[in-house]
Amino acid sequence: MKTLLLHSCCGPCSTVVLERLSAEFAVTVFFYNPNIYPDAEYEKRLKAQKKVIAEMETAGPVKWIIEPHDTAEFDAVSVGLESEPERGVRCERCFALRLNETARQAVELGFDQFATTLSVSPHKDAGLINQIGLVFGLTCGVEYLSADFKKQNGYRRSVELSKTLGLYRQSYCGCRWTME
Repeated sequence: MKTLLLHSCCGPCSTVVLERLSAEFAVTVFFYNPNIYPDAEYEKRLKAQKKVIAEMETAGPVKWIIEPHDTAEFDAVSVGLESEPERGVRCERCFALRLNETARQAVELGFDQFATTLSVSPHKDAGLINQIGLVFGLTCGVEYLSADFKKQNGYRRSVELSKTLGLYRQSYCGCRWTME
């Protein structure tokens, strides 16, 4: 079975992706999200991610890696883009930051492929996310699994699974400039 390092933006989005991929891959969830602000929000999302891994039934076992939370990395790539709307250049840089690190970790840890849960959200451009993932896959030398997980009712299914598991569902992407 091929190994997959799955970047996860949050527990709710990871539900449907794990449901779909855990039979096909030996999945390790990579929770790396320096964009999430404030720390209390990060902790809520991390707790939800851990709950998914511990309680959700999957076709195969799921491992996890939690990267230390450091917003300085996101702040550095988003300087001057504070007023950008969601889906703007700031988001593109945020995707690149997280997918580059995921690809780098996938190579360092010997994974066959890497992917992300980001395309589950109806607010995210799956085409852009996949383009960025493919570039970093080529650059780093690891295969990127291109997908649009919101298709085939993926987003709706993630909402259903989140309710079943009693997960915290956030109301903004995570960065300080999109807080409601």
